[in-house]
Amino acid sequence: MTKAAEVDALLITPGPTLRYLTGYDAIPLERLTCLVIPAADELRLVVPSLEVAAAKASPASRLDVQIVGWEETADPFALVASMLPSDGVVGLDDQMTASKVLALRAAMPKVEQTLAGPVLRDMRLIKSRDEITALRRAAEAIDRVHGRMDEWLMAGRTEREVGDDIAEAILDEGHERVDFVIVASGPNGASPHHELSDRMIERGDPVVVDIGGTMPSGYCSDSTRTYCIDHPPEEFREYYTVLQTAQTAAVAQVRPGVSAESVDAAARDVIAEAGYGDLFVHRTGHGIGLSTHEEPYIVSGNSEPLREGMVFSIEPGIYLPDRHGARIEDIVVCTEDGVRRLNHRPRALVVLDI
Repeated sequence: MTKAAEVDALLITPGPTLRYLTGYDAIPLERLTCLVIPAADELRLVVPSLEVAAAKASPASRLDVQIVGWEETADPFALVASMLPSDGVVGLDDQMTASKVLALRAAMPKVEQTLAGPVLRDMRLIKSRDEITALRRAAEAIDRVHGRMDEWLMAGRTEREVGDDIAEAILDEGHERVDFVIVASGPNGASPHHELSDRMIERGDPVVVDIGGTMPSGYCSDSTRTYCIDHPPEEFREYYTVLQTAQTAAVAQVRPGVSAESVDAAARDVIAEAGYGDLFVHRTGHGIGLSTHEEPYIVSGNSEPLREGMVFSIEPGIYLPDRHGARIEDIVVCTEDGVRRLNHRPRALVVLDI
């Protein structure tokens, strides 16, 4: 029995899945917006009355979807319940808020709730040619931002000042939205998710720059390069060479049929053999698409075979607490016979402000 056959309906609220299915980039509100997908009936998009015009102006109106508005004093959860059988199994959007989950449970007390994700998983996991084109354009845009780093990244400026310039450039280079900007200098580079601070960048500092945004297509970019301001510390130069070898090994491992965890192992083994295994503290990669982080996850324990059309990051890192760190990240596509990188900026250590 397929996952789709195990549920009687799906309920999808604003977020990447709704945009994937309908093209409607709905605003997440406390008011309920919900795509109702019964197993054997027409699709309905339930929206607050004040959002009807936006829904009709979206790509959803060009699909076979009936747009149903609800008035401010109505009960939208009862409205959704009236469109479905009183019992059975309903798959809820994996990112639906708890308040909406509980309100739907109260409106449909005999319905079993489960996750919609497993039903829709393969649709979003394997990217179409158009999706890969959109991701390639996103990667090219973020590459252009990395290519301008020498305009902003220099001693005497704070991480926050540099980050503000980068955020502006992300928009200038074609993104619709800035999703994150990490500028982690010196000891801050040892924290993989450090963002911005008022620390002044100093000569000799390694600086991890991890940036990404969302394009008008809805598809995301994500790329990390590590820079150094003037001459890097010798111990940093040594482990950066290890890191570059590890990233290359992980990319080379990618092809249809190999497991996701084998790609993680390809990077991790290189780093461990060089004596830095305990300093690589996160998975090697994550899928990317309409969300910055989605399946497949490139991590130990994920034995799923890679398939043509999967798109994900490869981003090993080495982090020395209280001293510095480094990460190299590219987005790659699993192709029919191997792998293709979407990011093309140099991976060798870039030394700036000499």
